[in-house]
Amino acid sequence: MNTLDAIRDTLPDYARDLKLNLASVLSPSGAPGLSETQLWAVALAAAAASRNPRLCAAFDRLTAERLDAAYRQAAHAAAAIMGMNNVYYRFTHLVEDSEYATLPARLRMNVIGNPGISKVDFELLSLAVSAINGCGTCIVTHERQLRNHGLTREAVQSAVRIAATVHAVARVLENAQFTQAERHAQAA
Repeated sequence: MNTLDAIRDTLPDYARDLKLNLASVLSPSGAPGLSETQLWAVALAAAAASRNPRLCAAFDRLTAERLDAAYRQAAHAAAAIMGMNNVYYRFTHLVEDSEYATLPARLRMNVIGNPGISKVDFELLSLAVSAINGCGTCIVTHERQLRNHGLTREAVQSAVRIAATVHAVARVLENAQFTQAERHAQAA
């Protein structure tokens, strides 16, 4: 899976909408408000957050010529740090005991302060990963930061549409791989 078409071609027929959406959201016209660098960095962060090694590797290859090393590193860093933060802050939000939110997190988050790319772009990656991981507190915080830095609602929506589509593709590919392995095991 070295090209976007190759990724799309691996999707089963029942995921036809995802094939179409993947081509759309990963184009400048399909991601209004985002630069091409932002578009591809969000896609890579979403692929990393999807926890599908094949798709993540495919997006690593796909973005190698589109993103410099700092953006590729930041995309993976956003998936990593938000993987931790989304669990922690979702807990503090859902536990129904407001005292937890007043306690210091005592978790290292240095990459947020020094991500190696613009802080606005790192916020965008963090928002996309937080949307995948379903942390309402983090979604609200990152969206607010992006809007305060002048990003439009359309740009924010574009990032989340990319994350949603890449994540759905990852799930379908995982299911298709599992189904194929099950068929192979039954035939043996």
